[in-house]
Amino acid sequence: MAQKITIEPVTRVEGHGKVTIHLDDNHQVTESRLHIVEFRGFERFVCGRPFWEAPVLVQRLCGICPVSHHLAAAKAMDMLVGAGDGNGLTPVAEKMRRLMHYGQIFQSHVLHFFHLASPDLLFGIDADPAQRNVIGVIMEHTELAKQAVLMRKYGQEIIAATAGKKIHGTGAVPGGINKNLSLEDRDAFLNGINGNPDLSADKMIKWAEAAIALLLDYHSSHTEFLDGFAAFPSNHLSLVRPDGALDLYHGVIRAVDPEGKRIVNDVDSRDYLEVVEEEVRSWSYMKFPYIKELGPKKGWYRVGPLARLNVCDFIPSPKAQAAFEQFRAYTKGKPNSMSMHYHWARLIETLHAAEVMKELLLDPDLQGTDLVTKGERCGEGIGLLEAPRGTLFHHYQVNEQDLITMCNLIVSTTNNNEPMNRAVNAAAVAQMTGKAEITEPMMNAVEVAIRAYDPCLSCATHAMGQMPLEVTLYDAAGAVLDQQRKGM
Repeated sequence: MAQKITIEPVTRVEGHGKVTIHLDDNHQVTESRLHIVEFRGFERFVCGRPFWEAPVLVQRLCGICPVSHHLAAAKAMDMLVGAGDGNGLTPVAEKMRRLMHYGQIFQSHVLHFFHLASPDLLFGIDADPAQRNVIGVIMEHTELAKQAVLMRKYGQEIIAATAGKKIHGTGAVPGGINKNLSLEDRDAFLNGINGNPDLSADKMIKWAEAAIALLLDYHSSHTEFLDGFAAFPSNHLSLVRPDGALDLYHGVIRAVDPEGKRIVNDVDSRDYLEVVEEEVRSWSYMKFPYIKELGPKKGWYRVGPLARLNVCDFIPSPKAQAAFEQFRAYTKGKPNSMSMHYHWARLIETLHAAEVMKELLLDPDLQGTDLVTKGERCGEGIGLLEAPRGTLFHHYQVNEQDLITMCNLIVSTTNNNEPMNRAVNAAAVAQMTGKAEITEPMMNAVEVAIRAYDPCLSCATHAMGQMPLEVTLYDAAGAVLDQQRKGM
């Protein structure tokens, strides 16, 4: 008899999701879906608010990556006040925002790899769940866990110094920034916060390099798993600097196909609606974006660390560039479509963020006093940047009374919706074909496939609640045969 499996909730990701897996009469997987089942509607309730409130309001989309929403909205507000489309700020304003953003990238990548993903790698995806968690990492890999805590603290302190506080700060304002970086803060970040050398810029670079070495050592002994698990060809999209360099704060839109051919060639971010369109499906609150010219069947794409390293030409920091060259050589220069290699790419970006933070801290422009730029007011603003989980789009229209009349947000995880569904199906086919019951390792394998993308589901759906996962098994007639839940 055909079956349907449901996994709910999905764990160790941000937000609330459900997975359903359909089996035919021969217990073969016929279809798998990642459902996002909650809704908040941020795009509607910011309408009617004064535009200058947007950079603060939209941070409430997420407590994990509020800086990304804060800065994307601020970039859109820059356009509204005539301060350009990302290149018109004063040097101190742009560099303070960049320091804030790279601090966010650094702490978010560290949080995901060490706290959420590493238990699967260190203990195995089929290990006892009582051990396969962050507490297990602390108990058996204490020094590694301490490094992770200190690395995340460093990124959070950078955010506090630039945005005013670690979560939901107010540093960016339309046209600029509301403060510079004090010499006292600069020296603390360079030499060690509170005199602790383990909280210095050089230590962050050293530990980020060690994290890449750890991942590569694991890869050498688990090559088949990391290369083959939930791997499938795809398009890849991200912002790049006009010269092709990796740039996480600003750039033009570029996309490549599975062979590396450009299918979106450095389009101005203000023209994103000419590139991307969104599809709605009845069974999820999360939309399915695709490249308009290719249509929904062929135009879906990946975003995030893996996509960014597949799309850019080089990384403008020396140690990360060396790691990037090794990464690209592994696939002989072709785009890398192995889902588990998101972790490898994420750690290379962690190293890049550490290098950029040090470079910015040494820049005297951060102590400048020219903080805000203004020009001719207009009624529409668009802000794009590369958030930790991928390309983030913010678009606003404002009336003559300065009130927001339209808001469109395409968040990073939404862009990865179709790839995550395909990853779930790949894991389900490998784990559940011919099986009549759901076991915990089977459920975790599906979650590992989702987790590689580091999804933020409440961002993507504007959902309210925790991030549990439910898996349900259905037969061919639609009857529930088995159901397992986690974290509810």
